[in-house]
Amino acid sequence: MAKANTGWRVLPHRPLEKLSSHLWRVEGDLEGMPLKRVMSIARRADGRLVIHNAVALEDELMRDIEAWGEVGFLVVPNGYHRLDAKVFHDRYPKAQVLCPSGARTKVTQVVGVNGGYEDFPADAVVSLETLEGTGGAEGAMIVRAPDGTSVVLNDSVFNMPHVRGLTGFVLRHLTSSTGGPRISRVARLFLIKDKRAFAAHLERLAALPGLARVVVSHHEIIDADPAAALCAVAGTV
Repeated sequence: MAKANTGWRVLPHRPLEKLSSHLWRVEGDLEGMPLKRVMSIARRADGRLVIHNAVALEDELMRDIEAWGEVGFLVVPNGYHRLDAKVFHDRYPKAQVLCPSGARTKVTQVVGVNGGYEDFPADAVVSLETLEGTGGAEGAMIVRAPDGTSVVLNDSVFNMPHVRGLTGFVLRHLTSSTGGPRISRVARLFLIKDKRAFAAHLERLAALPGLARVVVSHHEIIDADPAAALCAVAGTV
């Protein structure tokens, strides 16, 4: 597990993407590995922002985010996605830190936690729910915008392309992390506790009205028939 940052460190990243009227995204690098991490930023109906899987950016881009709304919530989506949780809370001390109940022990090692997904205040646009079948370890953020619904997941579903070399061989054949929307072997071993419940939850997410995209916390957006993609993944559990 990468050690959580104690200072604001900006690593290489792609441009900030405005996916919908209520959802922005940015993909960044991780040191020493081909794995990319994704920060999603949702804007609630009340104007407050929800930062899902925080990634430190340059001050100019952070000012763009701050101009969009007040940072009200920092969502740490599991116990292994804590890298920039502390420094974001240092920057936005009034923001509530939320994480899945099953991840609280690990998250509190680096930042104070105000509650679980069930403590997220009701909102017409943004909601959080714990994924069934994961033992409370992971959840989903749902963003219901006028221009389409988005589902933001974390490690429960990967959408990472194949890469070359020895690392690519390991990711493709040993961890089963690459090659389109899929559940990695790591998730199967350590995340999914009840296969039937987990698959049923993915199918319910696939049935959300107006589903336009699924954003995962590593690599590419699933936006080509995302409902069918989620159902296909559920069928492999």
